[in-house]
Amino acid sequence: MNLLMIEDNTAVSEMMGMFYKKEQWNVVNAYDGEEALKLFDDNKQAWDVIVLDLNLPKIDGMQVALKIRESTETVPLIMLTARDSDSDQVLGFEVGADDYVTKPFSPITLIARIKALHRRATMKSNGQDDNVADDFDIKTRTFKLNSRTREAYINDVLIPDLTPKEFDLLRVLSQKPRQVFSRDQLLQLVWDYEYFGDERTVDAHVKKLRQKIEKVGPQVIQTVWGVGYKFDDSILPENPRK
Repeated sequence: MNLLMIEDNTAVSEMMGMFYKKEQWNVVNAYDGEEALKLFDDNKQAWDVIVLDLNLPKIDGMQVALKIRESTETVPLIMLTARDSDSDQVLGFEVGADDYVTKPFSPITLIARIKALHRRATMKSNGQDDNVADDFDIKTRTFKLNSRTREAYINDVLIPDLTPKEFDLLRVLSQKPRQVFSRDQLLQLVWDYEYFGDERTVDAHVKKLRQKIEKVGPQVIQTVWGVGYKFDDSILPENPRK
C-alpha cells in the first residue's frame, strides 16, 4: 500500500511510522498543506490511502481535502484531527472524507480503519475487463449495481463520482429494498469495523449520495423519520428517459 500521511506533528508521524513499517506499507510524509498538495499533484495515481490532519500550517486541511477531491473522488481519505465538534465532523464528510478519527487515538484503530478503506477501494480494481461490464448483482425496476466494477445506474444512467463509502452505503441499502436500516446498523455494515462514531457520519454520507443520485434521476434513498434510511424505487416510473 502507498500511503500519504499529512500531519504537521512530527511525533504523531513518527509514532505511526513504526506501525506502518510493521505493515510493510510505503509511506510518504507531508508536514504542511502546501507540501501535501505538491506531493499529491506530482503523482495523483500513486496513493492508495491518504491520512489528512485538518490543523495544518500554510494551507488548512479542509482546503487540502477540497483540492484532492477536485482531482479524484475515489482515493480513500481519512481525516485525523483534534477537532471533535459535530460541525467539524460533518464538514469533514461534506468536503469528501471517507472516515474521521479524533485525537487522541489508538494507532491500532487507525490501522484497522486504513485497512478497511483500502480493502473496499481495491475491490474496484478487480474485474475491470469487458466481460464483467454487464454483471449486475443488484437489479430493481429502475436501478442496477455492479459490485465488481463498483458502478451503479438509475434508468441506465451512471451515478457519477461515487466515493468508496458512498458506493458501499448504496450497496447495503439496495441489497434489501424497502428494509429500514438504523444509523447504527449502517455504521456497522458500511464502515466494516466496530465504529464508535457519531451517527451524523451516516447523515453526511447520505446527503452527499443523494446529491449525486439526483444528478441522474429520481431519489431512491428515503428517510424513515426516527428510525433511519431505506432504498425504495417501487413508486418511481420505470425508464422515464426512454
